[in-house]
Amino acid sequence: MHANDEVLHEIAPDGVLRAGINFGNPVIVQRDAANGDPRGVGPALARELAARLNLPLRYVGFETAGKMADAVRENAWDVAFLAIDPARAEDIAFTDAYVHIEGTYLVRDESPLRAIDDFDRDGVRIAVGLKTAYDLYLSRNLQRAQLVRAETSTAAMERFLRESLEAVAGVRQPLAEYTRSHPGLRVIDPSFMVIRQAAGVPRRRDAAAKYLAGFIEEMKRSGFIASALRASGVDDVTVAPLTSASR
Repeated sequence: MHANDEVLHEIAPDGVLRAGINFGNPVIVQRDAANGDPRGVGPALARELAARLNLPLRYVGFETAGKMADAVRENAWDVAFLAIDPARAEDIAFTDAYVHIEGTYLVRDESPLRAIDDFDRDGVRIAVGLKTAYDLYLSRNLQRAQLVRAETSTAAMERFLRESLEAVAGVRQPLAEYTRSHPGLRVIDPSFMVIRQAAGVPRRRDAAAKYLAGFIEEMKRSGFIASALRASGVDDVTVAPLTSASR
């Protein structure tokens, strides 16, 4: 893929590729145990993109996807790795998804809530991380249950326990990990949504958006994304299918 001068100017106006990454999603980003540097499929894609464009790379870290999405209005990053959502798409031009992950619920073992349809009822309080993809989705789709928001997804799990809420919503893998250190909890087997993890650039950078979309498709086709997931110890998520135009 060739990047012309227009692409380079739009994707890194200051000559440095600033990549927004969300440390709140451990499926996509992890902190290196030795030095705290970002690792995982998101940072790996950022490094590969910068190398192909012959640009220096700077990570811009956030503790939540909501804060990263909001930061696009402050010109805080040039490319970011986060879930597609209609509300975010007002400011961010997304590629197609590169990974599909599941959004589901965590409850206590004795909870009568077992099927996804059980949760949207009067009196059901669901903890959720503020402006996460699943917060945005549930805000649009729940009619009767009450969302109880916390600053981060981790804080939502803690609030679920502290306030004896009926459930907490989140990404399946971190919820399952939480049960290992908190006996008496279970993750609901079905999911209420597929979270479509993608890359994006600020709106009105059309040439950069087109280049990035092609780059993500190439990374799916080549096996780069599957390899990066395995290298980071994530082997229970699905690489998104190629778009019909790139098959």
